[in-house]
Amino acid sequence: MSSPRVHRGITLIGLLFWAVLLCSAALVVMKVIPALTEYRTIVSMVNKVAKEGGSTVPEIRAAFERARQIEYGVTAVTGRDLEITKEGEQIVVRFAYDKEIELISPVFLLIKFEGQSK
Repeated sequence: MSSPRVHRGITLIGLLFWAVLLCSAALVVMKVIPALTEYRTIVSMVNKVAKEGGSTVPEIRAAFERARQIEYGVTAVTGRDLEITKEGEQIVVRFAYDKEIELISPVFLLIKFEGQSK
């Protein structure tokens, strides 16, 4: 008597399932990376402006706007969106914004970003 063959491998349906899953994850990652890059740029701009931007609120807003004109792709936050306070002797600049990313129409991903200077 011969033993039955054991078949190993992936079926076509399984292959299609994993391909769709991996492509969907890649789509989300490719759409989210620019938003994360913009956030990191804004954080670095806010930190620089808080340290070197000036001592009054208008000076800090103007310094942020100058930095925003230099940096490519920062559109989510303007100088008017900054919340500027003074805690002790240190100037603290806060910001918050929402980023809506279209994945596949009509499906959107909403990311809420917030941060402050160090």
